[in-house]
Amino acid sequence: MSALRLAIVAGEPSGDMLGADLVRALIEETGTRPDLIGVGGDLLIAEGLESLFDYSELSIIGFSAVIAQLPRLIARINQTADAIIAANPDCLVIVDSPDFSHRVARKVRKALPNLKIINYVCPTVWAWKPERAAAMRAYVDHVLSIFPFEPEIVERLGGPPLTYVGHRLMDDPGLAGARRTQLSRRRSGPGGAQPLCLILPGSRRSEVAALADDFGEAARRLSKLNPDMRFALLAGSRVERQIRDKVLEWDFQCRVLSGEEAKWQLFGAADVAIAASGTVLLELALAGVPHMSCYRLDPIARMLLGMVTTWTGALPNMISGHPTVSEFYDNYVRAERLARLADQLARPGLHREAMISDFDLVWDRMKTSEPASKLAARTLLSVVGI
Repeated sequence: MSALRLAIVAGEPSGDMLGADLVRALIEETGTRPDLIGVGGDLLIAEGLESLFDYSELSIIGFSAVIAQLPRLIARINQTADAIIAANPDCLVIVDSPDFSHRVARKVRKALPNLKIINYVCPTVWAWKPERAAAMRAYVDHVLSIFPFEPEIVERLGGPPLTYVGHRLMDDPGLAGARRTQLSRRRSGPGGAQPLCLILPGSRRSEVAALADDFGEAARRLSKLNPDMRFALLAGSRVERQIRDKVLEWDFQCRVLSGEEAKWQLFGAADVAIAASGTVLLELALAGVPHMSCYRLDPIARMLLGMVTTWTGALPNMISGHPTVSEFYDNYVRAERLARLADQLARPGLHREAMISDFDLVWDRMKTSEPASKLAARTLLSVVGI
């Protein structure tokens, strides 16, 4: 068969990974490498994409930042849409980053009404602005969903056709190894090893600035509650220097590690985690590590908090359907409370057992018959009619 002409727009590292996974799965399914046009990072570039511009320009977090960068965003939206329209591909895949990718899709749909447009990663219509689901029907032909609760919600809200293809985390060998280690530790029962508290203050400088002091104080108080407790902090590459400088101020011992290998080793060894809200909560749940979630809103996000419609911001809670992971926002991020909860979760008991049981439920509900990328590729080919 002739090569698939595929336009793809991925505006952040997670989208770049999903896009690259999808391209590799399409090669496996069709036996040919698709011709790519669009926006992506190093992983998509390695698969043959010549990105229209450096996709790091789109890594804009928070309402305030989006507003400040709006003129540049509009220029990149027009540039991307015009290039895709000129290429007239067989399909356009928009991956996450809805502030950017959905605006591109709307412009492309207007110029190429018969082009199949697929949205990989459903916007969080279940969390806020549910009217977006129905609005998507005007420019999205199919949604590839990564969370098992989304099909029912999007259908109820009148959104476009949707297929749950699964989450790439379920196919990650590092996470699978961490989960096996946790299951083995669970079967062997409490041992003589000192417990380990994992500190995860976020992957962005703003998150670390907002939470690191409170997490450090919580860990210091936890060390008083449980003198046997050990501490490790996982630092992403973008914030490693910031975190190491911060840890130097702490008056207790805390190892700082970075990198994927260290990450999954820590997830396998940890007894409890104090974490910034985000995808890391799902990673911890799938590995089986009891944890809590903390977040501080920027000023504009705080003003818009009333628009949030979901009952929880923690993905493990959404997937299990239970308020399993405790969430602390803004002034409720209090060191003594975090320390006492961490101490409780690190010890054998009903609270810890109930949380781990719910995490097993999350794992079961996330499972699919095949890898997510393969299911995504097959769905795309079906939608396109190949």
